[in-house]
Amino acid sequence: MENAPVIDSHVPLAAPNARLADSNARLIDSFGRLHDNLRVSVTDRCNVRCFYCMPETDVRFVERREILDFEEIERFVRIAVTLGVRKVRITGGEPLVRRDLPVLVRRLAALPGVEDIALTTNGVLLPKLAQPLYEAGLRRINVHLDTLDRERFLRITRRDEISKVLAGLELCKQLGYSKIKLNAVAVKNLVEPDIVPLARFGREHGFEVRYIEFMPLDAQNLWDRKKVLLADDIIRMLSREIAPLVPVPDPDPRAPASEYRFADGVGRVGFIASVSRPFCLNCNRLRLTADGKLRYCLFAIEEDDVKTLLRSGASDDDVAALIRRNVAGKWRGHEINTARFVAPPRPMYAIGG
Repeated sequence: MENAPVIDSHVPLAAPNARLADSNARLIDSFGRLHDNLRVSVTDRCNVRCFYCMPETDVRFVERREILDFEEIERFVRIAVTLGVRKVRITGGEPLVRRDLPVLVRRLAALPGVEDIALTTNGVLLPKLAQPLYEAGLRRINVHLDTLDRERFLRITRRDEISKVLAGLELCKQLGYSKIKLNAVAVKNLVEPDIVPLARFGREHGFEVRYIEFMPLDAQNLWDRKKVLLADDIIRMLSREIAPLVPVPDPDPRAPASEYRFADGVGRVGFIASVSRPFCLNCNRLRLTADGKLRYCLFAIEEDDVKTLLRSGASDDDVAALIRRNVAGKWRGHEINTARFVAPPRPMYAIGG
């Protein structure tokens, strides 16, 4: 790892989790980062076409036979849990377009050792699936919502579906989902009119809005650093228009979002500032793509083939060894802020959010 890239991160390295007593079962990389968080993409397909993620037409998806089935996903997660994974997040594409998703949620939630299961969705299908998912054991959900304005929603997603997203959020609230979060991608010269209304909407309904700096993961190479609305700019905007923002004390040092509370005591917001505040040195996440590739970073150039092992009669030990190798080879972090940065060969929807 002597040639590992250098990043400009001011975040201190997190200490290993003392709860995992067996050091041999820990997934610790060469930089001392412990990995207990797994993101599982169940599909690369999506029912919207956000311009910063996918082209409007002629999107190439993986053939369905190449997508991991539920038994394969369950087996992989079970093996990962024996290595210390405790948190699982289901992603896509849009995970709710995967048929019978509540069946998978129920299976994963029942695995001994899984302490937390969550899901990230664009929310369009929540009116139909929020209740079955809740009954299957899902309790935490992140809903992607960049704007409350119907016209701007249509411009961003190329689909007129905001009413379904808002109805799905209301249903999740009624069902008792905890920690409902809204994910908003911060694209400069586009979403400025939405920053404050989204925060007020979150304060009114008890949702935490998480502003995500626009990242170089789109399928059309639209990203430019000048198009990133930075977290510091959003903080100043919210502090001026609503109430001063105060950092949440004693935050989880390995969480991707920096959390703030409003000084008037009403609500919180978070910032995933991958561009302006890289948090790579605290990263605890692995990613399994829908077509069975294991990635140690959202921006990784290489990935390991899990699917071939799962479909060739490999033992659980073989799969565990691959997971260990993947973590052992993890780089120090992305280099978005340097001339050395190379965008991953796959867009976000093909990797998993």
